[in-house]
Amino acid sequence: MVDLTILGAGSAKLALAPSIGGGIARLDVDSRPVLRPWAGDADTPFSLASNILVPFSNRISGGGFDWDGIRHNLAPNLTGEACPIHGDGFQKPWVAEKSGNSARLTLEHGSFGPWHYHAVQDFVLTAKAMTVTLSVTNSGPDPLPFGCGFHPWFPRSAKTRLGFNAETVWLEDAAYLPTKQLSLSAAPNWDFARPRTLPDTWINNGYTGWHGPAHIQQGHDAMSCTLTATNTLSTALVFSPAAGAEFFCFEPVSHPVDAFHLPGHPGLQTLHNGDTMQAAMTLDWGVT
Repeated sequence: MVDLTILGAGSAKLALAPSIGGGIARLDVDSRPVLRPWAGDADTPFSLASNILVPFSNRISGGGFDWDGIRHNLAPNLTGEACPIHGDGFQKPWVAEKSGNSARLTLEHGSFGPWHYHAVQDFVLTAKAMTVTLSVTNSGPDPLPFGCGFHPWFPRSAKTRLGFNAETVWLEDAAYLPTKQLSLSAAPNWDFARPRTLPDTWINNGYTGWHGPAHIQQGHDAMSCTLTATNTLSTALVFSPAAGAEFFCFEPVSHPVDAFHLPGHPGLQTLHNGDTMQAAMTLDWGVT
């Protein structure tokens, strides 16, 4: 039995799953899902409605990375994955505190490879919106590159439309690693500047130069919403395997996939001991 932390405001209901990686189990408004509801499988974190990504987002290739002349080796952390992915925040239990329509989830001792950190998620629910703010503090002795993000899963149907502006899109190879960065002006097939349906086939692209909002339009069975995020999260990942998947992901994150191996390490922040990185995401169903 998984203990959930429940918040309510008007017709909005938020259920958090602190013990399952500090994730969101469900977010409903007027009994309609804003996020794809958790399937109830405690052993599968990515069956949740949303996951937290810390101390980095997505994959790191090459068995690790070099930083300030030091090699940091990393092993895969999920069965079936060739690369380490999404850090360890989504795999660790968090401690919950609740007060009215807000809650705080705390991960006191995050530890993945060379990273040692303290993380806090602050949730605020109103009748019209949910905001989650993530704070990550380097508690280790060495300066290291940090990243973070949110991994919400949205319902997908034939009536779902997604719209957002960005500057470029990263395409991927068979290992789900970035291969080519294109200006969206030269890649209209991947452009969502005007709300449109998702591709019928696989999409797993990273969009850079995204500063929100993202408009998610749904049919009657799900709740439409607008997603915004702080400037810390200027990359958006769009993922859905196919039209029949019944879900898609729009992930606001701090850096492109495998930024540890991209020129200039875009989006990564070097944190010294005691330094903090902060990012926030808002889902607003009051204005779509």
